[in-house]
Amino acid sequence: METLSKPLIRIVALFLLLAVVETVWLHALRPLENRLSDFFVRQQAQHLQPDPDIVIVDIDDASLARMQDLAGQWPWPRSVHGELVRGIAVQQPAAIVFDILFSERDQYRPESDRQFNEALDAADNIYFPMIRRDPVLDAEGAPLAQIAPMLGLIRTEHADPDARVALLPPLAIDPRHWRSGTINFEEDADGVGRRYRLYTDVRGWLIPSLPARVATDLGYPAPRQDDMILAWRGQARSFRHIPYAELYEDFGREHPLRPQDELSGKIVIVGTAATGLHDVRATPISSLYPGMEILATALDNLKNHRTMQKAPAWFAPLLALGLIAALGAAFLHGNNALRIGLGLAAASALLLGGSYLATGWLRLTPVLTPLLLAWTCYFACALAEYLHERRSREQAVQMFSRFVNPYVVKELIAHGGLNRAGESRQITVLFSDIRGFTTLSERHTPQQVVELLNRYFSLQVEVIFRHGGSLDKFIGDAIMAFWGAPLDDAQHARHAVEAALEMAEVLQRFRQELGHDDIEFDVGIGIHSGPAVVGLIGSEQRREYTAIGDTVNLASRIEGLTKGVSRILVSRDTMELCGDAFDFQPFGSYKVKGREQEVELFAPTSRRNVQ
Repeated sequence: METLSKPLIRIVALFLLLAVVETVWLHALRPLENRLSDFFVRQQAQHLQPDPDIVIVDIDDASLARMQDLAGQWPWPRSVHGELVRGIAVQQPAAIVFDILFSERDQYRPESDRQFNEALDAADNIYFPMIRRDPVLDAEGAPLAQIAPMLGLIRTEHADPDARVALLPPLAIDPRHWRSGTINFEEDADGVGRRYRLYTDVRGWLIPSLPARVATDLGYPAPRQDDMILAWRGQARSFRHIPYAELYEDFGREHPLRPQDELSGKIVIVGTAATGLHDVRATPISSLYPGMEILATALDNLKNHRTMQKAPAWFAPLLALGLIAALGAAFLHGNNALRIGLGLAAASALLLGGSYLATGWLRLTPVLTPLLLAWTCYFACALAEYLHERRSREQAVQMFSRFVNPYVVKELIAHGGLNRAGESRQITVLFSDIRGFTTLSERHTPQQVVELLNRYFSLQVEVIFRHGGSLDKFIGDAIMAFWGAPLDDAQHARHAVEAALEMAEVLQRFRQELGHDDIEFDVGIGIHSGPAVVGLIGSEQRREYTAIGDTVNLASRIEGLTKGVSRILVSRDTMELCGDAFDFQPFGSYKVKGREQEVELFAPTSRRNVQ
């Protein structure tokens, strides 16, 4: 893990920085965050019912058709609205709020405008919308100090007395009836309307929105803030709708069919959901949400003190940093990537579930961005771990291909590699040294000696590999090999002796290749079995897979005793481990350097036909 820790630290540090940049400044993932938030809002809203005291008089498609004979094509003469106002006013509603612009006088039917204004005298709780125009037009607009009393604008202590504003007021309405507020649609960068502007500050003058103006007059506090996040209830058309034509016709009957108090104490919104009038907007509830229901929702929120609240600005950065730091700690402590992934999945489920519940409590908690950053960091760390493991395996293959045959390498990798820290194992060590190498060197050029040694070593290493041995190293003209590591081998002594016997046979064939001039070329092979420490031993820059210990030393000493005695000598330990697989000839006991007790040596003479 030491070599992996540095790239993991770099990855985690990079994602910690990315989390800060994204959650504090960039906000590139906000559209996805908004989509998830909208989904939660939509799911929570569908189980709720809007305020029953808010009623919509709807100019729907059926009303346009039914009013054709009475009022003609849309737009109708404003006297029609006057008759509707008189009928509603009789029932004493809390307020009548038009969601229809009356920004132009009717040049062809001025009498109709006059009748409408006369009807407005019937009540003092009728409200009209106006539009805040592009601020670049403010210089050409009306003086705020002059129009403020008429439009109910609020002058703050910072108000500029010379300020102007570009507004589109209800010019068709007599100024004495200008109870107005703005209805500009506020949409986020993705085109979805989630907020409603409460007040627009123009150089110290506050222009109320239509919901804020109505709520204030009705005694519902409207916070002095730019906007509010709407808390939706129900689906589209969840507010009570009364078709405009039905209500209008009923007011004209001598004996009305509808209840005479159905609008008493209600906030009545007059607007249109007719298909051809295109008063629809994109909201979290629907991509085609009626504009008058957005106004109704804003009034519902203010009346019931019910608005959505955002989590503190520090919530998303802190959550992202916490998740990424926890991931980094888990990877650096060597935890399994699958286990970490399952933990992150569980945390994701809890956070998403908590965010959904919080939405029901009118709290917007942005968890998707931190989770996406955390999952991206997880996959980056997991990939780094995988690539590191893959490189380690490739290095192990390359390293052990030098020591053991390819089959053993595959087995080693399949069983999870090796213990890099080293381990004590029972092994059999073989040393093979060339006799007569000095004479051989004198008779050949250096290039020929190298070629000859390479040829001889290749033949003998092939024998070692074939019998499951591991090549430790070449020491000058000597070979060191061992059995019993890195893979377990219960018959390590037997396999080592079999290899030694075949090495002797290969030697005879090789001597025939050399000819009579090199007849002195011979080898001595010493074998001993016992405990040894096996593993990657060396410095950080260079390590070798090798065996160390007294067993190795004794095998080397035995090889040194073969000269003039026998081509192959093994210790009693090795002989006993071979069981009855071979016939052995005893060669007595010998004093070995570094040991007080003499060592009994034996030479294998032949294999027995034992299965």
